Amino acid sequence: MTAAALVLAVILFAAGLIGVVLPGLPGALLVYGGMLLYGVLTSFASLDANFFLLQGMAVLLVFSVDFLSTAVGSRRFGGSRYAVWGAVFGALAGLLLFGPFGIILGPFMGAVLAETIAGKQLQQAIRAGFGTLVGLLGGTVLKLAILIIMIITFFRAI
Repeated sequence: MTAAALVLAVILFAAGLIGVVLPGLPGALLVYGGMLLYGVLTSFASLDANFFLLQGMAVLLVFSVDFLSTAVGSRRFGGSRYAVWGAVFGALAGLLLFGPFGIILGPFMGAVLAETIAGKQLQQAIRAGFGTLVGLLGGTVLKLAILIIMIITFFRAI
């Protein structure tokens, strides 16, 4: 049973890592779910409540990175809160209109549009849009790193 549980967990880990870069898959939740599934299938033989509590905190950190990285990137490049909200709505619209490529194009266009509507010059709006991209990409790298650390911690615990 342990081998089957490990295989299922690894499949969820892989899906979770893919989910960091592919929108629509909740990466952190898939990784955590793989750990939880392993724990259930092995009667929590090697994973205790503290392990799951710490991993849950890491999942919350991943969700925080999602929002904070875009906001920080936008602010760092002169964007306002309008750019941040524009990037969020742009990401959703971009995903719907352009598929996976829209997750990059959407936040940029949303931030630029929001800043332009808010009265900023086009050059400033483009700079804020670029900042949202930098934040988005930086956040993606950070989320990947956190998930990899979670997975390494899992393998060290079992």
